Amino acid sequence: MIPFNKPYLTGKEFEYLEQAIKTGKISGNGLFTKKCQTFLCDRFNISKSLLTTSCTDALEMAAILADIKEGDEIIMPSYTFVSTANAFILRGARIVFCDSYSTHPNINPESIAELITNKTKAIVVVHYAGVACDMDKIQEIAKKYNLFVIEDAAQAIDGYYKGKALGSIGELATFSFHETKNIISGEGGALLINNKTFEKRAEIIWEKGTNRSAFFRGEIDKYGWVDIGSSFLPSELISSFLFAQLEKLENIQNRRKSIWNNYFNAFADLEKNNKVVLPYIPQYASNNAHMFYLICKNIKQRDNLINHLKNDGIQAVFHYIPLHSSAFFKNKHDGRKLKNCDKFSDCLVRLPLFYELENQSEIIESVQRFYQ
Repeated sequence: MIPFNKPYLTGKEFEYLEQAIKTGKISGNGLFTKKCQTFLCDRFNISKSLLTTSCTDALEMAAILADIKEGDEIIMPSYTFVSTANAFILRGARIVFCDSYSTHPNINPESIAELITNKTKAIVVVHYAGVACDMDKIQEIAKKYNLFVIEDAAQAIDGYYKGKALGSIGELATFSFHETKNIISGEGGALLINNKTFEKRAEIIWEKGTNRSAFFRGEIDKYGWVDIGSSFLPSELISSFLFAQLEKLENIQNRRKSIWNNYFNAFADLEKNNKVVLPYIPQYASNNAHMFYLICKNIKQRDNLINHLKNDGIQAVFHYIPLHSSAFFKNKHDGRKLKNCDKFSDCLVRLPLFYELENQSEIIESVQRFYQ
C-alpha cells in the first residue's frame, strides 16, 4: 500500500534529541524552544512566536488573547478542521460559518460582510492547502468593523500572500507541526503574534497563567499566578525534533513542490477534457505544496476514485465534513446553504504527498486509468 502520508526524518532529529536530554532540562522553554521561536520570527517576519503542544492549543491561546466571551460572534469558514471552531466554542462564542469560493475552499470575503452584526468580534481565516486567503479584502472588512483577524495557518508554513508570509498578517496566527504537515514534530504548533500589545500576556497564558518566563529572565524577583492560562508549551524533546525539521525547510519544500508539479502537469489533460478540476492558485498566493487534490464531478465519482485507488494499493482520502452540518453543530447553524463548501466536501480527493514518495508514477497511472 502506498500510504497517504509518511513522516520524513531529516537525519538530525536523534542528535538534537540527545543534545536536549544532555542539557538536563527537557521541560518546556529551553534551548531548542528558543531556537525554533527565533527561526520562525526571523524567517517569516513575525514579531513574536511561542511554540505550543498543538495548533489547537495555539488557537485556544488566540481566543483568550482576543478576549472572546460568551455571546461574541466569530466568522470563519465551514470547510475546515474542527479545531478552528472548538477554540472559540470553548470561550462561549457563537460561530457563524461562511461559504468558500466556487474555485477554492478558502473563505469568500464577499460573503463575510453580510454576516457581521454588533456582536461580531473576529474573523478567523484558514489558508486551506497552504494557499492564501485574499487578506487585503479581509483586512479591509476587519478595519471597517473593528474586528480581529486571526489566521489559522495550520497548513500554510512557507506560504505567502503578495510576498508576505502567511502567519505574519493577522494580529494573531497559528502553525501546525502535526505529522501530516510539511514541517513536523509529531504533534506540535506555534502561536504567532504580530500585534505587540498581546506579547506580554501571551507569554503568561502560555506559562499556566504565571509570570514565570519574566522571572527566569531576571525581570522580577519571584513569580506567581497573575492571569488565566494553561500548560501550552511543549517539552524540549518536541522542540529539538522540530528544530531539525526547520533547518531543512528549504530542502523539504523543494521536494514537495517537485511532487506537486508532477501531479499538476500529469493531470493537465484530464482537466482540459473536463474530467476533473485541478487546484487553483490565485495570483496573489504562492503554493507551499502542502497537499495535492483533485475535484471530482460528484460524490459518487469521488468515492469510486478512492475505491479504485485503494484496489491499486494507494491510499487517498477526502475531507472535511463541513462543520455547519456536523452532528455537533447542525442544530446550531442558522440554516443558510453553503453550497461551495458542500461541493468541496463531496468532491475533493487528496492524493499521497510526502517527501519520500517514490511511487508517484503508479499513482498518476492509476488515476489516468480510472478516467479512461
